[in-house]
Amino acid sequence: MKQKIDSTTWPDTSVLSKHVQRKVSLPFLLFLLLNGFQGISQEKTPKEPYTYRKGDPNGIGKWYMGREIAHVMGFQGMAWLERPEREAEENTTNLLNAMNIQANDSIADIGAGSGYHVFKMAPIANKGLVYAVDIQDEMLAALHKKKKTGPSKNVTIIKGSGKSVNLPDNSVDKVLMVDVYHEFDYPVEMIASIKKALRQDGKIYLIEYRGEDGSVPIKKVHKMTEKQAVKEMKAAGMKLEENIDTLPWQHCMVFVKEQ
Repeated sequence: MKQKIDSTTWPDTSVLSKHVQRKVSLPFLLFLLLNGFQGISQEKTPKEPYTYRKGDPNGIGKWYMGREIAHVMGFQGMAWLERPEREAEENTTNLLNAMNIQANDSIADIGAGSGYHVFKMAPIANKGLVYAVDIQDEMLAALHKKKKTGPSKNVTIIKGSGKSVNLPDNSVDKVLMVDVYHEFDYPVEMIASIKKALRQDGKIYLIEYRGEDGSVPIKKVHKMTEKQAVKEMKAAGMKLEENIDTLPWQHCMVFVKEQ
């Protein structure tokens, strides 16, 4: 049986004219009451992870977890990526040894540039696959040219975006990022995308110039400290497995998914 509604339980409407009180129906009053409080129970919008302020001239004025994001090195710097002295300065051979690449590995080089590391890894993972991911058309063109004229055909070239590496889910065993993570405009979104592409036991090899070392001849905003990298990766659900200290100027930080 329906309960009889006691009008004494409703708010005092004496401020309304008698004429209005006679015209206002119970459903209409209920509508007014409900809409008056409609915003109270709504969830707050999630906080933006990035802040904006002026900083280093070589930064973009966008900050994440206390670190200013650096400008992307354009395709105009391609010759620097391929410089003859790079092996001596960065010891790429040691880096590839540290990655322990297996013949059947599926590897993604994020920010592959002109393919300096890609076409060194491809012959080692000769029964696997190497994804070369970049966002600049000129870099992608250089990658296609190298693939066409070189011996390694187990390379797949992918155009990424500022927020995604555009790789299939659960598709890679190892991810390599050489001096590129600090340039991501959207590090939160990019690491989330990389994490989706990484297999459960996969590893991220984060290579960054050592921010703790003032003798490394690289601009400050293009370096990272281990502490900062660990903080940002932890926020993404990744943990530091080890920092392989075999490179002259760079950290070789290995991150795995938190269980």
